[in-house]
Amino acid sequence: MRITRKLAVVASLIAGMGGADLAHSHGIYFAQRSNQLALIYGEGSDDLDVIKRQHKVKSVTAYDEQGKEVSAQLTPNGPLLVVNTDKQPAIVAGTMDYGLWSKTTNGEWQNKGKDEVPGATFSEHTFKYAVHLCRPLNGVMPVLPGQKLQIVPVGKQMPDQMGQALTVRVLYDGKPAPGAEVQPDFVNDPDSKPLKTGADGTVTIKVRNQGLNVVVATLDTPPSEPAKANQDEHKATLSFVLQHLPE
Repeated sequence: MRITRKLAVVASLIAGMGGADLAHSHGIYFAQRSNQLALIYGEGSDDLDVIKRQHKVKSVTAYDEQGKEVSAQLTPNGPLLVVNTDKQPAIVAGTMDYGLWSKTTNGEWQNKGKDEVPGATFSEHTFKYAVHLCRPLNGVMPVLPGQKLQIVPVGKQMPDQMGQALTVRVLYDGKPAPGAEVQPDFVNDPDSKPLKTGADGTVTIKVRNQGLNVVVATLDTPPSEPAKANQDEHKATLSFVLQHLPE
């Protein structure tokens, strides 16, 4: 009975938070699904309907080892949005404008600016970015166009083993972003305590997985539309895969 009561309390708390409260913490990242590279919208074990959010995706681009853009398209395939390219790119990137969201006095979120929600207690414009390394770096990772917030590995070589240190720099508008919150494992440990970047925009984390790794950074900035939002929230991911032992 105690367990049942505790579960009921937890359920009521979650319900009271409102679905959009949780949705605001979601991000986009790239991962393999059935041997295809797909754009995922989610957080932790959540892997939500990205097809109905396709209109919010503003760009998908791919680059070769020299940082030159190559052709890429985002194509629906069943429940997935998969990346189609003529070549095998070294880097794939995407952006999403998730829009304006305002919290009402009863705790619910509406997909509108505060100018359209009388008495809104808080409003924000959320932007999401994703960069995926399709293979190990052979040099310094470039700053990519369109990635207003970007996580860039420091140095020319990526770790190849779980547990190794990885220093990353978070850039906002191409410049170091001090105070950005970084979590090393957006998929398997999304509730971990964030680490904050220093004055040079860097922070050192440990690689969490011998497989898919999704590092996430979040930065709140003054609103680009003050009449509609209290702040802009930028969330960026850097995903890469460490190879397992041969079968």
